Order: sequence, then structure tokens, then C-alpha cells
Amino acid sequence: MAAVLKIENLSKAFKLGFIPKTKEILRGISLSVDYGEIFGYLGPNGAVKTTTLKCVLGLIFPDNGRIEIFGHPHLSPEGKERIGYLPENPYFYEYLTAAEFLDFYAQLFGLRKKVREEKIGGLLQLVGLEKARGLQLRKFSRGMLQRIGLAQALINDPELLFLDEPLGGLDPLGRKEVRDIIIHLRKEGKTVFLCSHILQDIEMICDHVAIVVSGKIISQGALQDLISEKVLFTEVTLSGLSLDELISLGEPLWARGEKIFLKVLHEENIEKLMALVHGRRGKIHSLVPRTETLEDIFVGMVKQR
Repeated sequence: MAAVLKIENLSKAFKLGFIPKTKEILRGISLSVDYGEIFGYLGPNGAVKTTTLKCVLGLIFPDNGRIEIFGHPHLSPEGKERIGYLPENPYFYEYLTAAEFLDFYAQLFGLRKKVREEKIGGLLQLVGLEKARGLQLRKFSRGMLQRIGLAQALINDPELLFLDEPLGGLDPLGRKEVRDIIIHLRKEGKTVFLCSHILQDIEMICDHVAIVVSGKIISQGALQDLISEKVLFTEVTLSGLSLDELISLGEPLWARGEKIFLKVLHEENIEKLMALVHGRRGKIHSLVPRTETLEDIFVGMVKQR
């Protein structure tokens, strides 16, 4: 089965500044996205992720490279008719209600009135805005606007969905709501290409990840293959001992009342610590091994550049 999205050696440069100087934004980007996965395109804030998306969508033209969507050239109708897109900063007609806004876009796709009504009702329910059906968009919160934007991107029932920073600027509850919707879309068999700089969200929901820095992909693959299961250190919360007794076993990070939070770097010290706590009749409240995270990988790679 062909990849949903395939990019080969994509490059793009712009002339910037009062005295124009050519700056290469994309430097040989190559990646492949499979059916039914959430693909995380991860990188620092900047022009790279959005420029890649704009090239894929045909909003700007690359200098070199090849892009295929569902095995077709990316500018062909056969590829474009099966995609949806939520930009980082979407424009909303703020005096339209949620239902009117979705109906406007549904008409652009030529959907009949009965089909539009069913589609709008289902999408508002999916994004949790059925009670805001008659509310003008100017009265929406940032999280509600993100969700109505996501509903708009789904109006044509796309098989491949491009989301540019859909979680940016949201509070923790809003981020969770949008994450849950994205996961639901994967369960329905849709493929999601997710651009983000929020490492935690990428790690929580993505199947494959590409890390892009300075216009080049420096690492990509299945998330579980990128992240090592090796224990980097162990966090221990305990009581019943003094700080002086613990310094040789780990790094005390804080003490509150009787509780001490200790960072233990060496595994052999865990057994010594447990024996010491038992001997002093102390108590271990928590013991959490910390493995390598996507943030560790990303920060390490950025620092090497």
C-alpha cells in the first residue's frame, strides 16, 4: 500500500530583508506518512513546519523536490479532494454562528442541504460544541475556536488531515479536548499530520515523529524506537531520614516537613536506599523510574546544532 503522504528532497528558499538575501528555509526534507497514523512533525517555533505544509498544500511552490498525496502529485485534484487543513492562525467570520460557519464551508464542497445539516450536527457533536450551535464565533473562547476550526477541516470527511499547531495557546483542558478529538479521528481510520512544538502532546498521541531543526530532518521514526527505555534516574519521595544520610546515595532536590525528594542516578543505590530506610524505620512514599523522553531527545539534538 502506497504512503498517504510522501515528500522527497523538498527545498525552499526566500529572499528576506531590506537588502534581499536568500535564506534557505527547507533543506532537503524527506518523509513518508502511512495510513491511519498520527504523524508528529516536531520543531522549534519558526518558518520550517508551516513552510513545509504550505508546499504540500500548494499554497507556495518548492524550489526542488517531489510531493505525493495518495500516490498522486500534490497539486492534482485526486490528492487534494481527500485532505483537510487547519492552519495555525485560521480566519473566522466572527458574526456567523457555529452552524452558519460550517454551512458556508459545506456549500463550498457542493453538499446538498440535507447532507449539510446531518454533517454539521455530527461535527458539532464530535468537537463538543452542539450547545453552541447558535452562538456567534466572536463570543467563542480560544479553545472553542480551535474546535470549530477542526470541525471545518473535517467538513469534507477527509482521509488525511493537516493540523498546524492545533494545541498552541490552549489551556490544559483545551489541549486535552483537542487531543481526544485527534485520537478519535485515528480510531475512525483517518491519518493526521500534526505540526507542533509542544513536546508532551506529540509524545502522548503520535505514532511516528520527524524532528526538524534548521530546515533539515535530523531524526525520524516510530516514537517507541526513538525513545530509549533505559532508566536515566529514579525519583524517590521518603521520610524518616535526615538529609546528611542521603547525600551519598542521591541528590536531594527539596524537603517539605518530614518528606524529602531525592534524585537517584545509579540503580545500585536504590537497593542501598531501601535498606537504609527500612533500617531507620522510615517510609518510602513514591519511587518513580524516569526514562528518556521526547523532550530529552529534542533538546539534545537542538543543542548539537
